[in-house]
Amino acid sequence: MKKTILSMFAAAAMAASATAAAACPDWTGQPHFGQIQLTAGFTPDPYVRNITAGGTVDLASCGLNASGYVTTRPDFDLYWDGNATSLTIAVESNADGVLLISAPDGTWHYNDDYRGTNPAVTFNNPQPGLYDIWIGTYDGSRRNPGRLIITELGY
Repeated sequence: MKKTILSMFAAAAMAASATAAAACPDWTGQPHFGQIQLTAGFTPDPYVRNITAGGTVDLASCGLNASGYVTTRPDFDLYWDGNATSLTIAVESNADGVLLISAPDGTWHYNDDYRGTNPAVTFNNPQPGLYDIWIGTYDGSRRNPGRLIITELGY
C-alpha cells in the first residue's frame, strides 16, 4: 500500500512538473503577431509592428530570473542576418511592459523599465538567426496595445 501511494505521489509530482514546464515560454510555438526577416542595413529603420502586451504565464515560476507575465507562445519572431554593430528590440506601451527574448544561441535576455516603464534589449554584434520575442506586462494585465520596435540606430 505504501509503495502504491508513493508511486501515485511520484506520478502526480511528474504531472505537475510537466504542467508547470508547459506553462512557460516555448520558443517552438507559432508567434502571435507574425515574423519578419531583416538584414543589417534594413530600411526603413526602425521597423515597427503593432502588438498587444500581456499574458498569464508567470515568469517567476519558469526559472528564468525574470518577473512579469507573458504568453506561452512568442509574440513575434525576428530572423536576423548580416553584420551590424548593434540591434535593439524595444516595446512602447502604456502598460508596465516586460520584454523576454530567446537569442539564436539559446540564451535568454530580459528587460523591464529601460525607458520609464518601456523595456528594451540591445544586442552588440548581433548573431544571425532566430530571435523569439515575448512582450508581457509586469503586473499581469492583458490586452494592452503597444508597438514593437526593432532598430540598428539605437533607442
